[in-house]
Amino acid sequence: MDQTTYFRNKAILMEMVHSAVPLWSPSSSFSENSNLMAFMRWLSVTHDLHFEDYNALWNWSVEDPQAFWSIFWSYIPVKAHSPYRQVWDSEQMPGTAWFPGSTLNYAEHMLRGAVPGQPAILFQSERHSLREVSWPELRQQVAALQQHFQRLGLTSGDRVVAFLPNIPEATACLMACASMGLVWSSCSPDFGAGSVIERFAQIEPKVLITVDGYQYNGKPFPKGDVILEMAAQMPGLEEIILIPYLDNEATLNRALPVIKWETICQSGTGEDISITPVPFDHPLWVLYSSGTTGKPKAITHSHGGVLLEHYKYLWFHNDVKPGERFFWFSTTGWMMWNFVQASLLVGATIVLYDGSPGYPDLSVLWTMASEGGIHHFGTSAPYILACMKAGINPGKEVDLGALRSISSTGSPLPPEGFRWIYEAVGRDIWLCSMSGGTDVCTAFVGGNPLLPVYEGEIQCRALGCALYAWDDDGHEVVDQLGEMVITRPMPSMPVYFWNDPDGSRYRDSYFEHFEGVWRHGDYIRITPRGGVVIYGRSDATLNRHGVRIGTAEIYRAVDKVPGVLDALIVNIEHEDGRHFMPLFVKLDQGTALDQSLMDQINGLLKREYTPRHVPDVIVQCPDIPYTISGKKLEAPVKKLLMGIPMEKSASMDALRNPESMAFFEEYARTYRTSGL
Repeated sequence: MDQTTYFRNKAILMEMVHSAVPLWSPSSSFSENSNLMAFMRWLSVTHDLHFEDYNALWNWSVEDPQAFWSIFWSYIPVKAHSPYRQVWDSEQMPGTAWFPGSTLNYAEHMLRGAVPGQPAILFQSERHSLREVSWPELRQQVAALQQHFQRLGLTSGDRVVAFLPNIPEATACLMACASMGLVWSSCSPDFGAGSVIERFAQIEPKVLITVDGYQYNGKPFPKGDVILEMAAQMPGLEEIILIPYLDNEATLNRALPVIKWETICQSGTGEDISITPVPFDHPLWVLYSSGTTGKPKAITHSHGGVLLEHYKYLWFHNDVKPGERFFWFSTTGWMMWNFVQASLLVGATIVLYDGSPGYPDLSVLWTMASEGGIHHFGTSAPYILACMKAGINPGKEVDLGALRSISSTGSPLPPEGFRWIYEAVGRDIWLCSMSGGTDVCTAFVGGNPLLPVYEGEIQCRALGCALYAWDDDGHEVVDQLGEMVITRPMPSMPVYFWNDPDGSRYRDSYFEHFEGVWRHGDYIRITPRGGVVIYGRSDATLNRHGVRIGTAEIYRAVDKVPGVLDALIVNIEHEDGRHFMPLFVKLDQGTALDQSLMDQINGLLKREYTPRHVPDVIVQCPDIPYTISGKKLEAPVKKLLMGIPMEKSASMDALRNPESMAFFEEYARTYRTSGL
């Protein structure tokens, strides 16, 4: 059987097994009252554009993107201080200039979204119970910080960096920066000093906003020494703004001016916030790649690009409505924190949580969802699976009557995760799994209030995103595994990487494989109905004797095995043609890696997939390494096994649990010396 036939037959089998019956279908009232349906009706009335279903609408949005985005601009409507001359100057990627001539401001649209009588923010942490932050309180903080920045002499384009947990003050700081055209960048305080310096030093900030420490899993973590080390490595820094978190009397002993947050707020006058109009492509913030195998890429996004994309996804694909409450568990070091802030654009209340999602137990976020009346609950696949394995039953344990949707991202959600939502949370919950990334700070694929939810499948490709699965020769494939590509520009593609003057790092990151086409680095399958299944990173794909296997397939099977908490798999291709595919498993305390368990894992992989999915060896490890943003370190572990030294395989400062790599380093040493 050739590779193409193998994948086609396998895809058809998986379609029959996993996706014959929807887990959820929208009621007629749900669909009819959705923002997406309202848009389709508006298109029909105002532009004589009629679409029989979502796929027809999506086809139009990617076949005539200039028409789609110009019409969407008027639908928002964007508050532009000067008009655009054209939608784009060129379709060529990279380098598309969107809406040239226009000026606008992202923060102005955030402020415009305020709903009278509704709080701006709900906040809870390990140290504080759920509380409200009103719009007047938020506006006062934004205005006070803006006035302080003006006294300091900061001007449009200057950089401000934040070493902050997920607290309301971080939202105020972002809004103040954006309102003035300052460039924002943040890291969460669980990052190590070296990792933060690698990121922030690239953009030469003038101000650092920080806390004295943070709390996680019930333990305080003072960061004073780390802050001073960071500041010493950023010579252009002019001031540190300190937000006391662990200790209200906290100070920093440093010659550089340090001013406390309370002092800034007390010196502010009123709620008046001035707005600086900036060009569409003016940098709004800098996000960073994981940095596990090299210097983090400083990914720069524009005011206008993310404005359009955030409005589009939150309105149409997440169906967020004014007055609703929008939550996503995140830290300030993950792009989902930026995405959460965007819910203010559409009139929602942001819900923030700071701390461990498992402290004091895994029910803490579900309890907050109940007490806070959360309508949209965002999380990650690992959290959903952890809740499933812990046997909690949120739908029976707390009142989730306000909850409309659950979103998942960060890694592929396996079919059993889909089933658990409907078995343990609620039959009427809309599960909108999504996938996007730091690269565009939005989703390529995600939810759809007009379509059913099928097990293990993301509902649709997002409007305006010309996403396809391609084979190695650049041909589109359907119902087969292929490289995920985007063939036409999206507004929130990075305007550039900071400190990449000739654009070479940018081009190498996305456009090296297919000229003029964005290759994202995921293996996906697009189903005949237009849904999407993601099989993991293509750079971590298991090339098993010429047949490609997505790592997500392995994890979906192993996740079903009782006693297995987590897993990581890699495949080593030797020059002589031999392959070695070890599966590393983290087990719970009461489970032993005996022959019975190994037979259970191997049998499941063989039954559900193919004999090629069966690993050569199963190895117990103390922990599975993750980046701070929650990505498994498949590629770095593979590099270790191939003999690449640790310092060139992974950056410890970029890891959530760097101590986990010691096991893999020792295993790699044994593997290399064994002559296998």
